[in-house]
Order: sequence, then C-alpha cells, then structure tokens
Amino acid sequence: MPELPEVEALGEFLRGRTVGRVVARVDVAAISVLKTYDPPPSALAGLSIVGVSRHGKFIDLDVDGLHLVIHLARAGWLRWREELPPTPVGPGRGPLALRVHLDDGSGFELTEQGTKKKLAVYIVSGSAGVSQIPGVARLGPDPLDAAFTDEVFRAIVEEHARTQLKGLLRDQSVIAGVGNAYSDEILHVARMSPFKLAGSLTPDERSALRVSVVSTLEDAVERSRGLGAADLKGEKKTGMRVHGRTCLPCPVCGDLVREVSFADSSLQYCPTCQTGGKPLADRRLSRLLR
Repeated sequence: MPELPEVEALGEFLRGRTVGRVVARVDVAAISVLKTYDPPPSALAGLSIVGVSRHGKFIDLDVDGLHLVIHLARAGWLRWREELPPTPVGPGRGPLALRVHLDDGSGFELTEQGTKKKLAVYIVSGSAGVSQIPGVARLGPDPLDAAFTDEVFRAIVEEHARTQLKGLLRDQSVIAGVGNAYSDEILHVARMSPFKLAGSLTPDERSALRVSVVSTLEDAVERSRGLGAADLKGEKKTGMRVHGRTCLPCPVCGDLVREVSFADSSLQYCPTCQTGGKPLADRRLSRLLR
C-alpha cells in the first residue's frame, strides 16, 4: 500500500508534469472507482491543472477549482505515460480503472490489482468539497507538518493511552499517512515493541517516538524524491529496515527479523532492538502448533 512518502513523491512527480497542462478527457474503465458522480469526470475536460497537493494518503489535483482526489488503497497505483493511446477505454475486467489524458498526449493511468477493489476517485468542487470527503475529513495531523509538535503528540498519546503503538501509528484519524510498513520502521528506529501501550511511554520515550515518526518519514521522502512513478515501489522495498524482511538480519544488531501474522496483514520487528530479546507470540503459528 502506498503510504505518506510514496504519495508525497507521486504528488511531486505529478506537479512537475501536469501543472499548467489542460485535461483533454478522462476515461473511466471501472465505474466502481468513482465515489462521486456530480460533477462527472467529463467536467474536467478543457480545464487546466493548477496545483497538486497531498492529504495523508490522498493525492489532490486542483483542476481550475474542481478537485480530482485519488486514494490508491492497498493495491492501486498510478502509472505515468508520455503518450497515451488515443482510443477511449470502456468498462473492462483488467487492472485499468481510470485514465487521464492531457492536451500534449501524455497523462496517467490508475490501476488496481486483485479482486478487492478499494481504489477511490472523487471529483469535488473547491477545498470545501475536499474537506468533506469522508477519508479526508477524519484525518489526524500530518507528521511532516511543522505543527506536529511534542505538545500535539503528547495530547495524542494521552487520548489513546490504552492503544498499542502499532495501532496508534496506523490509525489515520490519529496520525495521517502512516501505514503498516512505515509503522514497523518507525518502531524499529524508536526501539519499541509494537504491542507497547501508548500510556506506558515515559516523557522521554514519547519524545523519542515523535522524532522517530518524523525522521523515518522525512528520510523515506528524501530517498523517493526525483524518482519516477515506476520506481517508487522498488525504492520503498529496498529502503526497509525490518518491514518485509522476515528471517533476514537486522541491519542494526544482526538478530533475525521476526514476524507476527494477523488475518489480513503482518508486522515485522527485531527482538533484540525492540522487545528485550524476547520473540512476540505469532498467533497464527500458535494455532497451527496446537
């Protein structure tokens, strides 16, 4: 799933290629991707893209006051094309969901793999319309904003004292933009267990965790800066310290990275760095051994 660093990089990539260009047309290949219907996609034709911004994991293209807002969800992606096929696309069963044509023949496609279709596109009027999109409306503070201070983070921790750190970091209504992968990375940098309760943090630990959130995301954004959309997935994977590296050595201490599996996801951590050398119980493995 694209998280804050990848979405930030995609926004920067689009900003450099689309701002000042005119939308020629929008082709919808999967009706399910559209979460709003008024104004329709055809309303974007003939309008200029004047800005690209990010809200958590949402990409927001300002098209002369109409906003094309994209959430890539777990299996969605954005593919840039210097030259798009001129033939209009219709509804189909492939990964292509939506195609945006620009006036110079270039543009981008939104694709989604798998059978669970969660990719979402909204077309709304003005910034007020953007703020009313359900996923945007519930977003917590952005960790790359200067307003994400120690005081703000202290209030978050106090409000969610009974929440495990892994869940706290992933909750978009608490902190915007962090998902499964970067929450693993943040906790490894902070040397904290994913199951540690927020309310058990000392003031020094709380401050260290906030610094880890900001530094981990800033480092990932910097690594992604300047990369093409096609290269961002690879950069994310190779830049990971523990996430997705089960049974590989921790780059800090050399211990083997362990995994805890859940119904539809998993987390990775280093026992030496994060849990005092004690492996966490893997509930799925425990059930198999009974």
